[in-house]
Amino acid sequence: MSTSLRTPPPYLVTLSRFLCRTTLADVSPEAKARARWIIADCIPVIAAGMQQTQMKAYAARHLSAAAPGNAWVIGTGRRASPLDAALLNGTAGTWLELDEGNLFAKGHPGIQVVPAAVALAQERRASGADLLLAVALGYEASARISRASQVRLSVHPHGTYGVIGAAIAAARLIGFDEAQMLELLNVAATMGMATSRQTLLDGATVRNIFTGHSGFMGLTATRLVECGFTGEIDGVGNVYGRVLSDTFDRERVVAGLGSEWLIAQNYFKLHPTGRYVHSAIDALDDLLSRVPGGRLDIDRIKSIKVRAYMLAAMLAERRVVSSFGARFSVPFALASILYHGRSGLASFDDQAVANPKIQALAAIVDLSEDEQHTARFPSEQPCDLAITLDDGTRLEGHCIVTKGEPANPHGPEELEGKFFDLGVPVWGRETAQAIFDGLSKLEQIPDFAAFTDRFSI
Repeated sequence: MSTSLRTPPPYLVTLSRFLCRTTLADVSPEAKARARWIIADCIPVIAAGMQQTQMKAYAARHLSAAAPGNAWVIGTGRRASPLDAALLNGTAGTWLELDEGNLFAKGHPGIQVVPAAVALAQERRASGADLLLAVALGYEASARISRASQVRLSVHPHGTYGVIGAAIAAARLIGFDEAQMLELLNVAATMGMATSRQTLLDGATVRNIFTGHSGFMGLTATRLVECGFTGEIDGVGNVYGRVLSDTFDRERVVAGLGSEWLIAQNYFKLHPTGRYVHSAIDALDDLLSRVPGGRLDIDRIKSIKVRAYMLAAMLAERRVVSSFGARFSVPFALASILYHGRSGLASFDDQAVANPKIQALAAIVDLSEDEQHTARFPSEQPCDLAITLDDGTRLEGHCIVTKGEPANPHGPEELEGKFFDLGVPVWGRETAQAIFDGLSKLEQIPDFAAFTDRFSI
């Protein structure tokens, strides 16, 4: 093979250099703040997800044969090797659909990067500052790779570019040099899954393993490179320009690198549903804000019409048969919130799915795409909702930018409230407070393992 064919593409050289040379001082204050919140948000989300029946069974079965280690298996009170912890924590983290995400990255980078980074930071006794930087870099690079491609709509984004993000975070904690980092990008790019978006529409819980796969395979990729394994010359471009997508803009991966931070453009979720459902929920909140008492008599509702952008309009299943499937149905979400008066976990549990009044209300929801709304996405996420009552009264609600986006952010008090709402039932108030206080000052922790050794969570 000629030497020219072994020359790495310039964009990967630039990216590798950035990933190895960037310090925490180089990260913008906004990006650092978001990275800190993302870590703090993921941990209780994982703990709550780990309490689900299937996750309890999976964790118990897996841990019976897992390698020993110092990494939290969050929500079990047990520890394991980083590989095993990343797999289980990543899987639990998407079960309740409360993990953060990024519309520009077209998915959920945080829950694919954080479990691997936290587990390895515990095992290697890294500082909190090093953990924060590793997460920021893994998130940023993988998000940029996803943004630069047009991954097929049939492909679920979990378990794909997240492998790269987890690998980068691990490599930064280990101390890879630029040559190793470049090799890692190409190795990790080929270790994603052939995921299916149909899992969402079918309510198939196998979808939750996709994020666990990202952490597990990201850590495996670093081990492979340490052992001398090699990747393609441009594995990133080949996978994201030929396999998962037919379009990949290599220059867009590195455009504005270090000055534009995609991690600072993420969103946080307060509703336990797929992100695109949130736009319809916000439109309903807008409608109910003008109703006395903020409640409607559901027996008086004759029709519900929703017009949304394409990705929201796809979530149109009316006959939901499982709690997991309920989280990806706009009709069910609207019906259950109207019935319960709120969008908490109880609005999407098995009892809610079995409720005939909720099912009957979901059956009359008319959801369709408005192409003009689709054209405004992702900068805006417009959704229009109209409810007609039995006396002909028509009530309307609208969403332009979904709550939690940078242009319409949740306040710190809301994110803190979410942390304790999810964490306290699992750990108790005192432990939850101590964990939150430490994560809020992550850069000040000299030994992350020493901090985490205080808690059995």
